[in-house]
Amino acid sequence: MRTFSNFVNGRPVDARSTFESKNPANGETLGLVPHSTREQADAAVAAAREAQPAWAARSDADRQAVLIKVADKLRDNAELLATWITREQGKPLGGVGPEQVPGARFEAWACEAWTRVPASLELPPEVVFEDETRRDEVHRKPLGVIAAIAPWNWPLMIAIWQIVPSLRAGNAVVIKPSEYTSIGTLEMVRLMNEVLPPGVLNTVTGAGEVGAWLVDNPGVNKVMFTGSGATGAKITAAASKHLTPTTLELGGNDPAIVLPGAPIKAMAMNLFWSAFLNQGQTCACIKRLYVHESQHDALVAELAQLALAMPMGDGMQPDIAMGPVQNRMQFDKVSRLVDRARSDGATIVCGGEPMPGPGLFYPLTLVTDITDGAPLVDEEQFGPALPIIRYRDIDDAIARANRGDAGLGASVWTSDVKQAKAIAQRLEAGSVWINHHGAVHPMVPFGGAKRSGWGVEFGIEGLKALTRPHVISVKK
Repeated sequence: MRTFSNFVNGRPVDARSTFESKNPANGETLGLVPHSTREQADAAVAAAREAQPAWAARSDADRQAVLIKVADKLRDNAELLATWITREQGKPLGGVGPEQVPGARFEAWACEAWTRVPASLELPPEVVFEDETRRDEVHRKPLGVIAAIAPWNWPLMIAIWQIVPSLRAGNAVVIKPSEYTSIGTLEMVRLMNEVLPPGVLNTVTGAGEVGAWLVDNPGVNKVMFTGSGATGAKITAAASKHLTPTTLELGGNDPAIVLPGAPIKAMAMNLFWSAFLNQGQTCACIKRLYVHESQHDALVAELAQLALAMPMGDGMQPDIAMGPVQNRMQFDKVSRLVDRARSDGATIVCGGEPMPGPGLFYPLTLVTDITDGAPLVDEEQFGPALPIIRYRDIDDAIARANRGDAGLGASVWTSDVKQAKAIAQRLEAGSVWINHHGAVHPMVPFGGAKRSGWGVEFGIEGLKALTRPHVISVKK
């Protein structure tokens, strides 16, 4: 059984104890992952602090060139990384159907793409005021050391979202991957360290306490976290001790509203994948689908036909569309929410019962005759179960969509884009998509409203969030 290593100051680091990383499709142990100690977490931060000034002192062009080499390294090893994503996270290796719906190979490619785009961005000084008496410029300086805590659903891609803009801005990074999906991240960081200067990118692995040690370290200058609201609240409280700023992406429970008259046959496939991409384990997936009563039954029939046709199984096998739920905790949550809906009188259109065998397979499940207030509607299920809710009045649908504390994404589906834009203005979410959902882009800011977090990632705004403004004012 192979034991994988962390990387600190450019060198592999082992730990006194390890834990198993398992394949959710069959329960197979994939390898042993070090459980970092607090001393090792502190050492990783210290290594980052030591390496960061020299990295920041390099020219923008130099840092950009290094990151382009990192992108090349990720491209050249994309199949290795994609294989680890499938084995450890569960999503199918390849794309599905003529649309090539994203799988693990897409995630590996996205790691390359989300490296090249930030590497291409510029943050030149901005002249914010000038008259005959003075000239004021805003320059951008790195923050220092970024502690990044990544999730298990898109383990490598979201890690790259945290790592690469931080490095581009001149920071150094310590990243803790999810304990459920550590090996792929360790392999990716190993490859990146073949290009990066020692100490600029470091890893620690383990359960939640390891991330807490990073947050509690006064040598950390910012925390980036993607995960649950409960953990985000703990991070916020701990970071306040040292006045450490944070960027938090805390999930969604995203609503989608299908307006009357929408071309549902043409939109059904897009709606389906907007809900069930990555087995529904995506922060910005549709989690609640509001459909006008005039088209509710027809759309349910279209979605059920798609759900029943999607082959589910080990993502390393060919022609698999749906993989397992990634971990037992999430599997049990989905089961509990669906069982509760059934006991409360909802209709299970398809799915609704765990599949037998060692893997964590839960069938695609559509639930109707359910409304707001039901746990399956009000809680973010983060899995392959979609509540579909009738509505009669559009104002009522908007009010329902805005219920609750979540506000990551939302979408409106219609042939009337003008009407959709007006509705989008009323939806309380960081991003509102029209006739698609969850379509993030490396140049478009992405972040949540309400209790879905704060701060933004991607593009110029995301890059600025990893710097501090430095004003130089000249009297003429």
